[in-house]
Amino acid sequence: MSVTSFVDSIGLDLRHALRTLPRRPAFTFAAILTLALGIGATTAIFSVVYSVLIKPLPYPSSGELVRIRHSAAAINTNDLTAASTMLLTYRKENRTFADIGFWTDGGETFTTPDATERVRSLRVSYGLLQALGVQPLRGRWFTDQEHGPAAEGPDPVILSYAFWQSRFGGNATALGSELLINGRQSHVVGIMPRTFRFLDMTPQPDVIVAVRLDPAREAIGFFGYQALARLKPGVTLDEASADIARMLPIWLDAWPMVQGSSVTRDAIKNWRIAPVVRSLKDDLVGGVASSLWVLMGAIGAVLLVACANIANLMLVRADARRQELAVRAALGAGRGRLARELLVESLVIGAVGGALGLLLAYAGLRVLVEIGPANMPRLDEVGVHPIVLGFTVAIALASTLLFGAITALKHAVVDMSSIGGARGATTGRERNATRSALVVAQIALAFILVVSAVLMIRTFVALRDVHPGFADAASIQTVRTWAPNALLRDPLRFTRLQHEILDAVGALPGVSSAAFTSGVPMEGAPFIFNAQVVVEGRPLAPGESLPPRRLKTVSPGFFATMSTRIIAGRDITWADIDAGGRVVLVSEDFARELAATPADALGRRIRTPNDNDAWREIIGVVENVKDDALYMAAPSLVYLPVFMENAFGAEKFGIPPMAYVVRSDRAGTATLVNEVRQAIWSVNADVPVALQRTMQDLYAASLAQTSFALVMLGIAGSMALVLSIVGIYGVIAYVVSQRAREIGIRMALGAEPRQVRTMFLRQGLALSGVGLGVGLVAALGLTRFMSSLLYGIGATDIATYVAALGVILAAAALGTYLPARRATAIDPVETLKAE
Repeated sequence: MSVTSFVDSIGLDLRHALRTLPRRPAFTFAAILTLALGIGATTAIFSVVYSVLIKPLPYPSSGELVRIRHSAAAINTNDLTAASTMLLTYRKENRTFADIGFWTDGGETFTTPDATERVRSLRVSYGLLQALGVQPLRGRWFTDQEHGPAAEGPDPVILSYAFWQSRFGGNATALGSELLINGRQSHVVGIMPRTFRFLDMTPQPDVIVAVRLDPAREAIGFFGYQALARLKPGVTLDEASADIARMLPIWLDAWPMVQGSSVTRDAIKNWRIAPVVRSLKDDLVGGVASSLWVLMGAIGAVLLVACANIANLMLVRADARRQELAVRAALGAGRGRLARELLVESLVIGAVGGALGLLLAYAGLRVLVEIGPANMPRLDEVGVHPIVLGFTVAIALASTLLFGAITALKHAVVDMSSIGGARGATTGRERNATRSALVVAQIALAFILVVSAVLMIRTFVALRDVHPGFADAASIQTVRTWAPNALLRDPLRFTRLQHEILDAVGALPGVSSAAFTSGVPMEGAPFIFNAQVVVEGRPLAPGESLPPRRLKTVSPGFFATMSTRIIAGRDITWADIDAGGRVVLVSEDFARELAATPADALGRRIRTPNDNDAWREIIGVVENVKDDALYMAAPSLVYLPVFMENAFGAEKFGIPPMAYVVRSDRAGTATLVNEVRQAIWSVNADVPVALQRTMQDLYAASLAQTSFALVMLGIAGSMALVLSIVGIYGVIAYVVSQRAREIGIRMALGAEPRQVRTMFLRQGLALSGVGLGVGLVAALGLTRFMSSLLYGIGATDIATYVAALGVILAAAALGTYLPARRATAIDPVETLKAE
């Protein structure tokens, strides 16, 4: 056959399909809608997977970017933050990095003639922006000199695109303008482009400020920076890691120790610090990769169930056309010609279903982005990219070939005896076996997805049952403040200001209690810090290192406001603070490390290495608090007074940024937030206020990733379950229609309706049983891939499998019972008359 003839033949088949499909609207609508739902769901999830996991990061040659972390085996951490002295050593001594820089995030006080507010900032060393390689839209990066010792004149600052638009209306005169940041004049030297995103920082920074380092005054002591680098061409991760390992001894020997610190050079050497170098992309998305691939697999399984359903629909339709196909074969149509016609019909369904699925994917993506966890990296980059469009076309074509080929192969060979066949002739066992096999596959896939969904439901319930260490989260309003710049150097003065603000907030109508702290649970604030804690009477063995403990400061009344139980001892009082703050409270786990019972830990004394001889007495033990997230272990916590004397190497110590916690039935309302803000400003109008949230917001954010996976797997399981019911219904209904003559004769000879129903129920449940057996084996092997998503249960939880079995059997019984009941409605008299 010539190419022209082949094209003409395809055109005829296409026109024939476009004419015949609308004549069977029920079949056409069911097939297209089923395929559209499968393709739409698969495309939407693939869009997320591609945007988050596959798409390159939005930086030039992003594959060269690496995240540098450090581990310290002796103090049991794999994420030791870096010191500024490390940067200076790495920049000078490295052999593998084209650029390397450090950063930390935080906030800056931005003052205008109208108000004082807190803006989100990114504080960067020299080399950080150069490593990322994103040029400013306007202006320039910081120069090396602007990262050096502070000089006369304004500080340089770079604005984000969003900040430039909101504060300057996108006016070009913003470049070079003067701003008042942290009480100092700042000079705008650059504006970043609209598309610039700094890693997974949420929210993105408003301003970028330069970290100034003076090598002549730097010393080893403060570990508080994150590190990022760009590899030289051809350098591997292993080579970069070996290079850092080579430089660590050089670093430790090259710099002096911070004066007054009791942490010695030998102690840091005993920490056994080692480099942890990962590609930046893997570092960003590693925490969500398994979750997204599980969801992709689940939605892919739904698509397979949909294809099996459409294949069954098309087999039934093709069976109804047996006589037509036999006549055409008798007139000379070959097997290839008939198979091609059936495939073209499938392609039409696939094309329409794919187009409709793409529209559903667009709508579904908006929902996914809306309900997606805020802490999911790159969520704002999710969209239908060109490669996603190609993926949609590919899966539409693959789906069409899958269900179309089954039909074409089964009906390309036509039994010539079908011409003029007797009434009531049934299809062969082979075709029934094919339809049954498809139903078995549907049941098996549906069982796997239902098991996955039930596992997530049980995980969610288990997490909801975890006591976080506080109660009535919806009734706790949180507001964060910063001390004015004029008070930063005097901890006693800004602590008194914080106390006055507390009194003003506590006097508001409807406020039952209030307190303040350096960090509320689950906030992830940078104002909570880790330090080694020395216990009186427990000398360290030679070479022993202390594990870091989490420290936060709290005011009197904090635990009562949070409804955190004090299980032994008492709370901090203002009298304790006025006496120099020589008291602490500890978490229950830490107390049990010190003594047999929490009560026995009372009276013990502890200090940090920088406190010298300033011991602090444990006056209370509080219940463990899930400070990071519900699914993470509660850390060992030490609660310090908000003001202390002789702490951390300082004569007076306090923390300028504080989070106020306010218990009220009006928490979360705009009126309470506004009243709290006005109460703060009534004490000092220069105090910036930000991050107004309820504890319920923070609690919900902790559950966000689990909730997202639960919703997605629940949707996948539900879709598969419904499609499986439809599939088994279709098979049994078709068998009933083909055996109508037999049923009529049975009933005419005295068969009871119950016996007829049981006959078909037995057949449907037998198919379901085989599918469940296959699904059970597959689920036991596949659900282990979602172990990282589970909490409180295992991937082979027996109760989950029993529940899933019950759901599938009930669904199968429903899908079988309905056509079985129709069988008993057949009138034997009419059947015998037809004979």
